[in-house]
Amino acid sequence: MMLHDSRGHHFPGHTRTSVTANADPSAELDVTGRPLALRPADLDRFFRPRTVAVIGASDTEGRPGARITAQLIAWAERVGARLFPVNPKHERIAGRPCHADISAVPEPVDLAVVLVGDPAEVLEQLAGAGVGFAVVFAAGFAEAGNAGAEAQARLAQLTSGGSLRLLGPNTNLNAFEEFRTDLDGPAIALITQSGHQGRPVFAAQEIGIRVSHWAPVGNEADLEIADFVRHFADQEEVGVIAAYVEGFKDGRTFALAADHAARQGVPVVVVKVGRTETGARMAQSHTGKLTGGDRTASAVFRQYGVTRVDGLDELIDTSQLFARTRTPIAQGVCVYSISGGTGAHMADLAAAEGLAVPQLERATQEKLHEWIPPYLTVSNPVDNGGHPAGDERGRKIIDTILADPAIGVLVCPITGAFPPMSDRLAQDLVDAAEATDKVVCVVWGSPVGDEDAYREILLKSNKVVVFRTFGNCVRALRAYLDYHRFRTQYSSPFEDVPRTASPAAAKAKRLLSSGKPLSEHSAKQLLRTYGIRVPREQLVTSAAAAVRAAGLIGYPVVMKACGPQLPHKSDLGLVKLSLRSASQVRDAYREITDAAKEAGAGRLEGVLVCQQVDRGVEMVVGISHDDLFGPTVSVGLGGIFVEVFDDIAIGVPPFGAYEVKRMLGELRGLKCLQGLRGQPPADLDALVDVVMRVQRMALELGDEIAELDINPLMVMPRGGGTVALDALAVAR
Repeated sequence: MMLHDSRGHHFPGHTRTSVTANADPSAELDVTGRPLALRPADLDRFFRPRTVAVIGASDTEGRPGARITAQLIAWAERVGARLFPVNPKHERIAGRPCHADISAVPEPVDLAVVLVGDPAEVLEQLAGAGVGFAVVFAAGFAEAGNAGAEAQARLAQLTSGGSLRLLGPNTNLNAFEEFRTDLDGPAIALITQSGHQGRPVFAAQEIGIRVSHWAPVGNEADLEIADFVRHFADQEEVGVIAAYVEGFKDGRTFALAADHAARQGVPVVVVKVGRTETGARMAQSHTGKLTGGDRTASAVFRQYGVTRVDGLDELIDTSQLFARTRTPIAQGVCVYSISGGTGAHMADLAAAEGLAVPQLERATQEKLHEWIPPYLTVSNPVDNGGHPAGDERGRKIIDTILADPAIGVLVCPITGAFPPMSDRLAQDLVDAAEATDKVVCVVWGSPVGDEDAYREILLKSNKVVVFRTFGNCVRALRAYLDYHRFRTQYSSPFEDVPRTASPAAAKAKRLLSSGKPLSEHSAKQLLRTYGIRVPREQLVTSAAAAVRAAGLIGYPVVMKACGPQLPHKSDLGLVKLSLRSASQVRDAYREITDAAKEAGAGRLEGVLVCQQVDRGVEMVVGISHDDLFGPTVSVGLGGIFVEVFDDIAIGVPPFGAYEVKRMLGELRGLKCLQGLRGQPPADLDALVDVVMRVQRMALELGDEIAELDINPLMVMPRGGGTVALDALAVAR
């Protein structure tokens, strides 16, 4: 079975961009000839320009351009930029001299905002005038069909390789919003492909969550999500990057940007639509993008530590947790409440999400019982019974829990407001958070949301992380702890990616013919060139030769029809197992060739006589292609299980051996490799080695090989290595 991890859709009106369209052409190249760095974009000049030109500016009442011009004038004043209206129909706009065209502007322009309907001619003028950045609001481009896609391609060409960089088309004014400046702490930098979908994150400032930037990328004719991820990861005030994504312009540039953010230690949290076929179609109609294989996108996120969430509420909650916290001191989570039922419920949800909810140390429990009645549970969760939260005992309890060395996170669910006790509890939590390096989270369960404890105490703290639902809290905590575990192990795969092809690549390319599937025998030769072990076997064309081959290989043997158009030989009766004598081999040869004729299998290359390998765990390792991310490598349970359970993990090259081990850890069938019901553990090191060799093949043969399946790859007991029992390959 071939593993297809991308949908392969091409929607009406979509024009695919070239691979790594925004990569730096002057950067060092990997083995595939792709750059290993993004094209530089001085986005400080975009967000903090010295000069701004508004092309098509207006102050005519009732005109859309007048409202936009007014907003841009206000924004320019806030960032300290000089603004120049440009419109040949006006002498003055908003009390300012208006210029006929960009050449008449008396100063070099950092940023030009284009308000005209057909921006192509204007962009040519801007490029000639040395303008740094242009913003195009106009719609009707790639999202609108073939003609629009062609028009967008022209815009991309105008900014390709030159000094002018373009935001849009089909973007909006979100980059020029007024951000609150009275909030402290690390901020959220926001990237969206739909301005409306970013509005809730921007509005989170009203409950004390700091937002510093908003990049509405639109159709990404030039500047794309990757450019802003790369830039925001370098900004000192940014604690987390939050993004709403409908599709990626280029998979490789996103991977390069995510790698940079991972190395900088800046978390990226993403809502990405396109999990379903309906979502994929809607995303395409809105922005004109190919959403790519959703499974592959999730794999890329995991490789680079990007947190994927399902909704905008989770995007806000998870992002604020990342922004307000740093590396956890310990992994343990303690649940503290004034109700045993509330604490048990929260602890159950935390444990179900995979969070560690350890028992507190005996000394901690004994100390807690100085203030909490002995009949209440203090092991974790901690139930104080209510009354201690309303006096001086409450703060002592919180400090004692936070002092336990196993605890890195304190979660306090407050399911209802009951002043003054809830006010005292909220204030104690805020004060404790200020005095500790550990994480303090509160779940405010009241649906009202106007209580003083919530509005005046909790939301005014930039240390306490406040949630409104139990579920969002535990999911955000899992993401936070997962990310920091990831950070301790991460090293950039681009640093070790091969720059030149191995000797195996030249040999392998000779085996591949454009667009044709390889026979099993040829596919195994391909594997041999990369050092992947296959069973002893011979290709024969007569029953007598089959008997001689079986004698040399050693009984028992397996026999299979061999030809380029036989991907499912067992279904056609073209495989015979456990042959133990010359007579069985002769009969099998006749039965296989007769069955091949009846099945219309075409001309056979011959019949393979193979060593039979029985002891081991059947796995599948394969290569396929994603429209956005290029070659992908899959590993999972093999044989028939790949079709029954679909238990595979995906990696997108380049990646290291650590990533392969993480991929194996994703598999539900991992227990089969670890030894199940008395079976010996499998040779995991050898399996990792095969996946790394297949990755090298994917990198070096990406333009020559469309798909590869090694199924089954028999993983022998520890120390026994692996054997590729069957293989199928298709050339591009």
